[in-house]
Amino acid sequence: MQARVVHDKISTINPATGEVIHSYETTDLEQISRIVSNARTVFAKWKKKDVVQRCDYIRSLMKVLDKNKDQYSKTITQEMGKPIVQSFAEIEKCIWLCEYYCENAESFLQDQIIPTEFRKSFVSFEPLGIVVGIMPWNFPFWQAMRFIVPTLIAGNVAILKHSSVCIGSSLNIRDSLTAAGFPENVFQIVIGDYRAGEALVQSKIDAVSVTGSVSTGKRVAGLAARDLKKFVLELGGSDPFIVLEDADLNHTVPQAVHSRLLNTGQSCIAAKRFIVMKEIADKFTKLFVQNVKEEIVGDPMDKKTTVGPLVRDSQRQALIKQVDDSKLKQAEILLGGNIIDGSGYYYEPTVISNVNHEMDILREEVFGPAAPIVIVKNEAEAIMEANNSEFGLGASIWTSSSERGLRLAREIQTGVVKINEMVRSDPRLPFGGVKYSGIGRELSEFGIREFVNVKSIAVKDITTKLLVE
Repeated sequence: MQARVVHDKISTINPATGEVIHSYETTDLEQISRIVSNARTVFAKWKKKDVVQRCDYIRSLMKVLDKNKDQYSKTITQEMGKPIVQSFAEIEKCIWLCEYYCENAESFLQDQIIPTEFRKSFVSFEPLGIVVGIMPWNFPFWQAMRFIVPTLIAGNVAILKHSSVCIGSSLNIRDSLTAAGFPENVFQIVIGDYRAGEALVQSKIDAVSVTGSVSTGKRVAGLAARDLKKFVLELGGSDPFIVLEDADLNHTVPQAVHSRLLNTGQSCIAAKRFIVMKEIADKFTKLFVQNVKEEIVGDPMDKKTTVGPLVRDSQRQALIKQVDDSKLKQAEILLGGNIIDGSGYYYEPTVISNVNHEMDILREEVFGPAAPIVIVKNEAEAIMEANNSEFGLGASIWTSSSERGLRLAREIQTGVVKINEMVRSDPRLPFGGVKYSGIGRELSEFGIREFVNVKSIAVKDITTKLLVE
């Protein structure tokens, strides 16, 4: 396992070497109770600051993140194996997130006047209180920050329970907010496994945001629902990458490979099913395999590396099981399909054809560098195949006709559709899914309003008549 719980300690493991990085003491139940109590106390003061004041703290955070990009990137890569260039880009994206909300939060949270028969009627957006974030390991800074920044700007206080894989990143995040001058206890962390997360959700908090697996989302949602606490879930994905016969393959194929192998394929919005029109299937497949062969698998600390190790051996074993299942059911392995011997949890970038829905590789989320190619005859089959999944997070369509792409985009059952662009989260656009991919939205004005009380206020004049005897 990538993270081991031994009594009251958790050890993080470098997935490129299998060596222990550090051991950390976990947060016990008594400490969790104290953390929540401290959060409640500081919330009474934090919520009274106006949006402009809260944004000043976020601007300070931007400077801290920029100053420490190298250090934070190194922590990410050591803990979960992301190629260092991608880790650096992750920190830069967090800075963009901060900048975006500082520029827009005041307008997102200002009172909205609603014309009615009343003298005055409007909607106000008021903070809920204590919001817990239960976050995963695959984008340790980005996914935590996209929860933290809008939550704090909205006037809430935040508690982060990060994955046991990336405790060092969690501590870096805490230290960055401290260095930015945030008041004590406005942001706190809890260290532990799933039990710590469950204890937090059942404590006296007000809302919870979860990014993780479907099973984790269901468990947390069930616990939160007992006390009718608000929750947002961003869960798994099996994103279709639809290539129409008029697509420019010289542009499309490199993007297809990048979308599949970014973060060694460990992304909920990675392209996971390549749905290709029959007329161009052979050409697409040939170019795709050629491009995958050019990827550089190696030490994630090397700037030339594009594919690193999987985060832990259990993750690699899950991928082996999915690929082996496809082999047994007569899929064709065009490239890869094997572990890479040596230290670390490496697996060959893999391309698979002749797949069907009896295979796990299409029915399940694939969190690793394996790409199944599905051939379809026409648009109707492409859309049917794209929607033939229990997930509905993202999708992309590749075509020379934007009008055609827009028409088909409306038929796809996902929260995000990109046309001639790989799926990525963007601070300016709402992010989230449908079906088993989650509930609610992050980012943009929709995300910052998930954890506020949308309050209607109306004022009616009363004319007082004097009684004359």
